[in-house]
Amino acid sequence: MTVTEARGAVDAVWRIESARIIAGVARIVRDVGLAEELAQDALVAALEQWPESGVPNNPGAWLMAIAKRRAIDLIRRKETYQRKLAEMGHELEIDGDSVEDDVEAILEDHIEDDLLRLVFTACHPVLTADARVTLTLKLLGGLKTEEIARAFLAPEATIAQRIVRAKRNLAKAGVEFEVPAGEDLFERLSSVLEVVYLIYNEGYSATAGDDWMRPALCNEAMRLGRLLVGLMPDEPEVLGLLSLMELQASRANARIGPEGEPVLLLDQDRRRWDRLLIRRGLEGLDRAWALEKPPGAYLLQAAIAACHARAADPEDTDWARIAGLYAVLAQVTPSPVVELNQAVAISMAFGPERGLAAVDALAEEPSLKDYHLLPSVRGDLLFKLGRLDEARAEFEKAAALTRNERERTLLLERAAAC
Repeated sequence: MTVTEARGAVDAVWRIESARIIAGVARIVRDVGLAEELAQDALVAALEQWPESGVPNNPGAWLMAIAKRRAIDLIRRKETYQRKLAEMGHELEIDGDSVEDDVEAILEDHIEDDLLRLVFTACHPVLTADARVTLTLKLLGGLKTEEIARAFLAPEATIAQRIVRAKRNLAKAGVEFEVPAGEDLFERLSSVLEVVYLIYNEGYSATAGDDWMRPALCNEAMRLGRLLVGLMPDEPEVLGLLSLMELQASRANARIGPEGEPVLLLDQDRRRWDRLLIRRGLEGLDRAWALEKPPGAYLLQAAIAACHARAADPEDTDWARIAGLYAVLAQVTPSPVVELNQAVAISMAFGPERGLAAVDALAEEPSLKDYHLLPSVRGDLLFKLGRLDEARAEFEKAAALTRNERERTLLLERAAAC
């Protein structure tokens, strides 16, 4: 195996396993910034050894073992080693050579909890709201800084600085690696839900690269959503988020064509939608509404997704209801992106002229300046109105803005069809 091949393998494993590795190490060192550094040390070891030894049968476990070993070695060099082991082992008696084995067993027993602890630690109130979301995407989602910047519609340098400051502030404040309890849990929930959904979105519509979707990220986000539902089964926004993700994920098989190309919602073969995920999503939505609490952003978005899930054919979609739900969502969570989605629903319910007027009202919105879906939506509406030259220009503009190769190809094909 060449160094280049080893680097590719390491990158692929890191994308999938980084959250578990960082979370497992953080349980030992109680510092997420230090945990990430130790996990990165394991990557360096992989780059040094894998070109000669080859990729291990379980590369994620290999990286985890190396990172934990580095963490244990680090603690051994500190006077607090015995106290740390007592905290982790719950007064477990540990003898000399069996230390690593015992610690491994303890940590493996709690790996699912460790991931949830990692989310809440990164979302601690000592950080700003933006920093909480950014840091968790970096640590839990394994996203690159540029991908996080794309999700936030923010400059990459801003995100990089935010990550550095966030880790420094967590260490300075001595934040505990734990899941909060009582009122503190509810106060920090909103940021956690935002983080989980951003991770899901990066998997559902990858911001960069050659793939239209990254299913592993979607699955990770849904798994975290289920953990949160288990923790807070009577919180409608938690139920709403999981329902939303499941309803959207039900379309995954139909969103990609034979050559990996994107297939838009109205062109999908709905027979390929996952009925089990739809049933789960609708059941979760019913549970959330039954709590009879004011709907939040995720519950409203889940209700919109349910309108699509219930339509056997695109023509059966209740677009007027979707437009109304977006109007409520815009009141609950004001956002130009929500207004853009509302404009699409308006065009489907009441015609492309009204939809185009709603889109044009957003043309000068600063946060949408480099958002490729604005010209993409505008191009679609212009195409429907027969204004083909204008539509072509909009599709070409959208293609230049997107950083996903599959999406760029689709947009250029639409431009060529004008």
